[in-house]
Amino acid sequence: MDVHLVDGTYELFRYHFAMPSHITAAGQEVGATRGVGGTILTMLEEGATHVGVATDHVIESFRNDLYDGYKDGSGTEPELLSQFGLVEDLLRAIGVQVFAMVEYEADDALGAGARLAAEDDAVDRVLICTPDKDLGQCVGGKIFQLDRRKGVLSGVDGVREKFGVGPESIPDYLGLVGDAADGFPGLAGWGAKSAAAVLARYEHLENIPADSHDWDVVVRGASKLALTLKHNFDDALLFRRIATIEYDAPTFSSVDELEWTGPTEDLARVAALVDAPGLANRATRLAASRFP
Repeated sequence: MDVHLVDGTYELFRYHFAMPSHITAAGQEVGATRGVGGTILTMLEEGATHVGVATDHVIESFRNDLYDGYKDGSGTEPELLSQFGLVEDLLRAIGVQVFAMVEYEADDALGAGARLAAEDDAVDRVLICTPDKDLGQCVGGKIFQLDRRKGVLSGVDGVREKFGVGPESIPDYLGLVGDAADGFPGLAGWGAKSAAAVLARYEHLENIPADSHDWDVVVRGASKLALTLKHNFDDALLFRRIATIEYDAPTFSSVDELEWTGPTEDLARVAALVDAPGLANRATRLAASRFP
C-alpha cells in the first residue's frame, strides 16, 4: 500500500498561477480551488487509496516568532488568500483527510505524517507530494518525495544528486544558503556548491572546522567562507532551526484514517459553490466503480 501526502498549499499556489481566473456569481475567485480539487481527484482516479492533504490554514507559524523576516503572507494576492479555507472545505467534501495547520506549517504536517505512516507495516511507500526542498530531509527508508508535475520520484540518492548532500544535511544546507521562498537569507557568500561540498564532508554545521586550513575539502574562497560562518554561526543555527521539520505536528492517529471511502454528502453543495459540479460527478463515478 502507498500513502500519498500532498502539499495543499503548494498546489493552491501552483494552480492560482496556472489556471485562468474563475469568479463565481457571488464574487469569489475559485480558479485555484477548482484546480486543486481536480488534481486530487486525478490522483484518486489513477489508483491512490490513502491520501492526506496538508494545508497552511494561516501562513504565519511559530517560525515567525523566531525570525522577523520569515514569510508572513504579506504580498500574497487577496484572491489567493481567500481560497485557503475554501480549498480545505472542498477537499474534505471530496472525502480526503485535510491537516490544516495553524501553529505549525504544511511542511511539518507532511513530515510528521510521513514518519507516522512509515511505521505502519502495511505501508510499502510514503510519497510526499511536493517539490519543496525542505521536505528532502524527510526522505529515507519507505519515504520518498514525488514531484507530481515533473513526474520525478526521489529517494535518498535523488536528494543527494539534486543537492549534493544527504537528507540528514538538508536543514544545515538551507541554514547556509537560505531559502528566499521562506524569507531567510542564509550566510553571505555561501552558495549551493560551497555548502554542498562542505556538508558532504562534515554533514552538520557543528562539525565544520572553524579554520579553513583544517578543511579537508577544496572549496573556492574557503577562508572567507569559514570566517563568515564563524562570525555568523548563531544565524546559521537559527536558519537551520527554521528549516527543520517539526515531527510533532498534528496529523492522524492511524493510516486507516487516510483511506478514501468516497465523497461526503456535502460534495454537491460545495462543488456548486465553486462552479464545479463536474468534480462531484467525477467523485461519485469513481466511488461507484471502486465500491460497487
